[in-house]
Amino acid sequence: HGIVDYFTNFLKKKPQGEIIESNVIIGHNWAQDCGIYEFTFGVNGQKVKGRYSYIYVFEDGEWKISHHHSSVMPEGIVMPTAIKESEVRGLFDVWNGALATLDPKKVADCYSKKGVLLPTVSDIPRTDYNGIANYFENFLKLHPKGEILSGDIIIGANWAQDAGIYEFTMGINGKKVKGRYTFVYVFEDGEWKISQHHSSVMPEETMGPSITETEVKNLFHLWNDALLTLDPDAVAARYSKNALLLPTVSDVPRDTYAKIKHYFVGFLEKKPEGKILESHVQIGTKWCMDNGVYEF
Repeated sequence: HGIVDYFTNFLKKKPQGEIIESNVIIGHNWAQDCGIYEFTFGVNGQKVKGRYSYIYVFEDGEWKISHHHSSVMPEGIVMPTAIKESEVRGLFDVWNGALATLDPKKVADCYSKKGVLLPTVSDIPRTDYNGIANYFENFLKLHPKGEILSGDIIIGANWAQDAGIYEFTMGINGKKVKGRYTFVYVFEDGEWKISQHHSSVMPEETMGPSITETEVKNLFHLWNDALLTLDPDAVAARYSKNALLLPTVSDVPRDTYAKIKHYFVGFLEKKPEGKILESHVQIGTKWCMDNGVYEF
C-alpha cells in the first residue's frame, strides 16, 4: 500500500500534470518515457517542475507502470509567483490593517511558519507564532498605526524585501515613533507571509563616519577573509555586540557572541569561501545594509 499512501497525500493538492519534454525508447514488451514534466496544483495554483522516467511493461494484456522515478529540478522546487512592487508595498497595508484590529493573533497570522520578528521595543527575537503574538499583546495596547515614509523594494523568486523607514502614531497618546524596518516576504501555502521582520528605532541624528557604497561592499571581504582563517573567534569578532545571525544551514537564531561562534565552528569545517553575485546597498546615519545573493 506504499504507492496508495503516497498518492493519498499528493492528491490533496489537486495536481494536474503536463509533459514539457519527452524522450521515448521502445523495446520488446517494454517502453521507457523520460524527460521533464510540470504539475499545477489546483489547491493553490503553484507550479512544480520535475524530471521523470516511466518504464512501462505489458502485463496481463495491459500496459502498466513498472518503474516511476520523479525528482525536482535542480534549479528549484516551486515556480516563481509573480508580484509587483506595488503589491509588495500592499503587504505592509495588510499587516498595518491587522494592527488596527488590536488582535495579536491576527497580526501573528501575517507571519510565515518559521517567521522571525526582531521588534523595536524588545531585545528578544520572536521565532514562533506564540512569541510573535505575545509581543503584539503589549504593543497593540498603544493602538499603533503605521506609515511607510521611504522604502526600497527587491523582488526575487517567491520572495520579496521591503526595507526603509516607517513611522507609528500611537492612538492612545498621539505620540509618533520613527524607525527603520525590513520586511522579507515569502510565498507560503498560496499566500505572501512575513518571513523576517526587523524593526529598530532611528539612531540619534548625530554625524557618523561617512562610508561609500564600495566601502560597504568591502566589509563583506573582511568577513570572508575571517572565514578563510578557519577561526570561529575571528568570524564572530566581525559581529556587533547586539548582532543577530540567521544562518543558512540552521533554524536557530544566534544572538550572542558564543552562539555565533558555535555556528561557525561547524560551518568552517567545510572551508567555505564566499562570493557576492548580486548586491543592493543602503547607507544611513551610523548604519549601512548590503543584501542580495551570494555563493559559497
